[in-house]
Order: sequence, then C-alpha cells, then structure tokens
Amino acid sequence: MEAYIHDIAEFVRQHQAWAAPVVLALAFGESLAFISLLVPAWGALVAIGALIGVSGLSFWPVWIAGGVGAALGDWVSYWFGYRYKDNVAQIWPLSKYPGLLRRGEDFVRKWGVPSIFIGRFFGPLRASVPLAAGIFEMPFWPFQIANVVSALVWSAVLLLFGDGLSIGLGWMLRSV
Repeated sequence: MEAYIHDIAEFVRQHQAWAAPVVLALAFGESLAFISLLVPAWGALVAIGALIGVSGLSFWPVWIAGGVGAALGDWVSYWFGYRYKDNVAQIWPLSKYPGLLRRGEDFVRKWGVPSIFIGRFFGPLRASVPLAAGIFEMPFWPFQIANVVSALVWSAVLLLFGDGLSIGLGWMLRSV
C-alpha cells in the first residue's frame, strides 16, 4: 500500500499538470460504493496534499477536483442504490461484508440527510451511506446538497492535512 501511495504522489510531483485529474479519479474511487472497499485512496490524497506546500502545486484546482470526484462517486452510489435497491446486498463485495451495508442503513435511518455529511468522514461508511440513501429513496436535492458540501469539505481536509504535515515536517527538520 505504501508503494502505491508513493508512486501516485511521485507521479503527481513529476507531472503537476495531471494533479487535478489524478485527484478527481482518486476521490471518485474513494467515494464509490464497491470500489472504495478495494482501493482506499485517502492516503494518496493526503500525500498529494503534502506536495502543495513543497512543490508549488496549486491548491485550488486540486481541491475542486477532489470535491468533484468525491461528489460524483457518492452520486453514482446513490443512483445505484436507488436503481437496484433489493439486489445491492447480493452484489460482490457487499455480499462478503453484509454488516457494512447494514451499518450504512442504520446510520441513514438514524441521522437522515446529515448522515451524508457525517458519513463522508468515516471510512467504511463513506461509500455505504450514499448507497443506503439511494435504497431508502432519500430526496434527491437534499442528498445532493449534503453530498457536494461534504465532498468539498472532505477534499479540503485531506489536502490541507497533507500540506500541514509537510510544513510541520519541514519545520522540524530545519530546527534539528
């Protein structure tokens, strides 16, 4: 996993013009039901955020790309749940992890629309909450508003966390 993260970050460092498309794809995959279980991308997003402070990579296009990718991933997951309702639990890999969808369902039932925002920040719930929201036919516009706002906040948090790490490590190395 570390090699995967390092390779992606190194590619972005060497090819900064590809930073936004790479971040969009990573955020999409991280937020998409099924795919996020196989390829967690948050570590690569934090690593790319670390490049912002040390390589001159522009924050704004990378941030927007991350937000758009995450929002699209949740939108597709919502649509999939809405469209395939009862059959979702039988599809791999959710068929191997039945508790994951159940937790997402319980979370959506308990919290409603705020579950979209809250779930974005909790690993396995990140992709199962939009899927469950679609299954339960959460109203489209409230879902999308929570989806887009939370995606932009989530993207900023990951990228700024990485940027803050790089600044902190640089300061510590200079003071040694």
